[in-house]
Amino acid sequence: MDYKELADLIFPNAKEISYYEELYPERNLSEGAKVTRFAPSPTGFVHIGSLFVSLIDKKLAKQSNGTFLLRVEDTDQKREVEGGVQGILDALKDFGLQVDEGVVSEKEEIGKYGPYLQSKRKEIYQAYAKDLISKGLAYPCFCTAEEIEEKRLTQENAKIRPGYYGVWAKCRNLGIDNMVEKINNGEKYIIRLKSPGREDKKIKHHDLIRGNIEFPENDQDIVIIKADGLPTYHFAHAIDDHLMKVTHVIRGDEWISSVPLHIQLFQVLGFKPPKYAHIAPLMKEEDGGKRKISKRKDPEAAVSYYHKEGIPEDAVTEYLLNIANSNFEEWRRANPEKSTDEFELALNKMGVSGALFDIVKLLDVSKNVISKYSKEKIYEDSLKWAKAYDAELKTVLENDKDYAIRILGIERGIEKPRKDIAKLSDIKYSMEYMYDDIFDKQSNYEFQKVSDEKEIKQILEKYVENYFDISDDKQMWFDKMKDLAEELGYAREVKLFKKEPEQYKGHIGDISMVLRVVITKRQNTPDLYEIMQILGKEKVQKRINNYLNK
Repeated sequence: MDYKELADLIFPNAKEISYYEELYPERNLSEGAKVTRFAPSPTGFVHIGSLFVSLIDKKLAKQSNGTFLLRVEDTDQKREVEGGVQGILDALKDFGLQVDEGVVSEKEEIGKYGPYLQSKRKEIYQAYAKDLISKGLAYPCFCTAEEIEEKRLTQENAKIRPGYYGVWAKCRNLGIDNMVEKINNGEKYIIRLKSPGREDKKIKHHDLIRGNIEFPENDQDIVIIKADGLPTYHFAHAIDDHLMKVTHVIRGDEWISSVPLHIQLFQVLGFKPPKYAHIAPLMKEEDGGKRKISKRKDPEAAVSYYHKEGIPEDAVTEYLLNIANSNFEEWRRANPEKSTDEFELALNKMGVSGALFDIVKLLDVSKNVISKYSKEKIYEDSLKWAKAYDAELKTVLENDKDYAIRILGIERGIEKPRKDIAKLSDIKYSMEYMYDDIFDKQSNYEFQKVSDEKEIKQILEKYVENYFDISDDKQMWFDKMKDLAEELGYAREVKLFKKEPEQYKGHIGDISMVLRVVITKRQNTPDLYEIMQILGKEKVQKRINNYLNK
């Protein structure tokens, strides 16, 4: 019996690989177009690092008029979690990473290069495994798990490099007749690659981020088909990337040690390998050092965290691009109103060391992003968030939509908009003092420089008696506040007080703070004039009177 007959015995129903080569033709794309893929496993929540990689994938494809596809690598079915596929789809959708091709729901795919679930491509992998066996480039291995473990312990005790290679590859040279006999006797087996590599030889590889790297060749006879007939990740990804015509593989640098194996697989299979770019992990500061963001330690590792907190997806995208390319910040300053879609991302401008993921800086970015929202957009986004996470805020927003929009519109749509809201979960705090039923239950008034009760009473009484007119425009209101300050011995301008502090009790800001605290019970709020206009005469008068009468 020869290798071809052995291959027929193992995979009697597998098609010729020419069938699949014809089924998946070259893509009709313009020169330079990149085909990228996000290929996660449905084994748990989507990590922020995975979102980072998929953002890079999407950018590279879109800016080159290429294709971004989603392939789900679900061949490790023991680790698959319920709802894992839907979690991946939701994460991409929530962050605006629409795929051009691939899995779009748990039951639907788009594109001509599917199936895009690896578990549905079993016959494809077996066809290529059969082809390798027929050429003497792969073989069945009958070693049990116990034998493999015993071999590993022997290697470790002898301080020998562990693995299934060379003289340690027991089944590599069994002989075809022995293999056939074992198969016919019903012995269980897997399929291994017969590696042509030697560890004492080197390969040179050009990584699109890290530049030129040199590795020892792979000499391990890795498993390519498991006992259940499904492929290992290594084997499946090589076949899928080839048939789906993937040109660029963007992945975390934990895969960089697999480069020699993956390039070898492409060569043995007769494929042109894609270009690889290995991204450094996102890091976090801790105890004066840096460590990788951890699923176990860091809530921000899960993309669901950003939705629960109400950090907008465009803010997260903005921040991740800032991490990805050092020139993004400069581009944003030059193009404050442009969409991030217009930023040209470059792999060679990505850092080779782990980028620091700073949640404080992300929130600063988020403040800037939210500050540019219209009052209608922030209302709709806040309501959508509240429906999922805050029933009390949902009720407040829905009970009087027009009033809520007016509140959210304070200091919005102007040259220097308010930047006190970093996430949608801040919305309730930012507007609750505008509702009497909430305001009346809130804690005591906390004044600043002016805290003497008699002085506060005098300021309020003078204001109501001589200066309070809700119909005043903003300039008139401000001029009256200056007049009130002067009447009570305070400087009309802050600069006057700074010039001659001994001449005044304080300045107009101190007067305004008294009014602000009485009306809002806050020391920090957006524009006081706008707040008073929205509250209206009766509510402002009531709040001042309540304080005077308390």
